[in-house]
Amino acid sequence: MSRLVYGLQPVREAVRVHGDALERVVVEQGSNPKIQAVGRFAEGRGVRVETAPRAELDRRTGGGRHQGVLAVAPDLRILRVDALPIEPTSIVVVLDGIMDPQNFGAIVRSAVALGATGIVWPEHSSAPLSPATFRASAGAIEHATLCRVSSLPEALRSLADRGVAVIALDAQGPTTLGGIDLRGPVAIVIGAEDKGARKAVLRACQHIARLPMAGPIGSLNASVAGALALYEVLRQRQVPA
Repeated sequence: MSRLVYGLQPVREAVRVHGDALERVVVEQGSNPKIQAVGRFAEGRGVRVETAPRAELDRRTGGGRHQGVLAVAPDLRILRVDALPIEPTSIVVVLDGIMDPQNFGAIVRSAVALGATGIVWPEHSSAPLSPATFRASAGAIEHATLCRVSSLPEALRSLADRGVAVIALDAQGPTTLGGIDLRGPVAIVIGAEDKGARKAVLRACQHIARLPMAGPIGSLNASVAGALALYEVLRQRQVPA
């Protein structure tokens, strides 16, 4: 099986991660230096590179924002939750009801950049793994360890049984995230922006925590909240014990 990846940075990361396992890279005809640089990078990794007019790239991507380059890449590897590696420093990001591909991809980007070791989400009520998601992650999804589950509450209980502290972000949480010891293996649950995490998911969590807010706005975009939560994990781990 294969999937379509488009956009300069997503394709560059697909080449970096998969190399000659890519079926092909297609670049727009012309002399745009950024596009040509991606083509040379792909050729240098042993990938077959083709050229095509912009109209052909428009057709292949359904009018997506391809920036003059696309790739046909192998399917992403999806793990079972019991196959997700758990170490003393593991950071698992759990997405519940994140339907917007832009938000999903942005959270993946923050998760990879801030050291998350796994990303878990449910089969249903979630944005698909689509070219829009890949593009929103700026290619970070190629580096992520992915885990899609049939039951998110069961997956959270499985992680807790393996010693992971499972923490849901909620604007009404009884404690701030900084008030919880985040130096061991943790799972940070990020719910939908309009409704938050589902009740069944919250019941499977050991802690429900809020991010401290100083201004008149009481909530944040899901991807921003996720990034701040991950930063707090890193901050605690950098403080000498």
